[in-house]
Amino acid sequence: MSTIEGQSDWGPADEQRLRAAWVRDPPRLDGPVQLASYDPRWPAWYEREAARIRSVLGDRVVLLEHVGSTSVPGLAAKPIIDILLVVADPADEPGYLTPLERAGYRLVIREPDWYQHRALKGPDTDINLHVHPPGSPEIGRYLRFRDRLRADPADRELYEQVKRQLASRHWTYIQQYADAKTEVIATIMAHLEKEPNP
Repeated sequence: MSTIEGQSDWGPADEQRLRAAWVRDPPRLDGPVQLASYDPRWPAWYEREAARIRSVLGDRVVLLEHVGSTSVPGLAAKPIIDILLVVADPADEPGYLTPLERAGYRLVIREPDWYQHRALKGPDTDINLHVHPPGSPEIGRYLRFRDRLRADPADRELYEQVKRQLASRHWTYIQQYADAKTEVIATIMAHLEKEPNP
């Protein structure tokens, strides 16, 4: 694979991992990532989607949270609503996936070796619905990172600055952009770990 700015660490194993996770071929970006300024309608879009998910799944919803950059007031983001859904057992797809598919959701990612993660797209709103089991460490990571960005203007500004720099590069897949944010996310999480407990 040719080296494109920002993709020098991306190799055949990464491509294979990406393709293995996607139910169909992963969509190609082939360009920069388009970020939007914070939109105050994003929380309402989440609430609308959350109400629909709860109406479909009822008490099978263990936890439902708005996560990702659209959940942080003032932060620029891809205008895609990231939602964390915790169900008892993501491997039991008939228990939650079948009703969601009947409601128009579409399974796009299946990663049984990564905390049984599944990802779905919505029927009419651009969302990423991330499904995890109760014991997944990703749950706490999502929520601590979101809450840190909501509470700390300096870390929020740092994250947006790095996001904008990375977004301007040429990427073949959006996952490459997501992977490139790992370092700044780790830096911000380290700030959180250094703070004394209240």
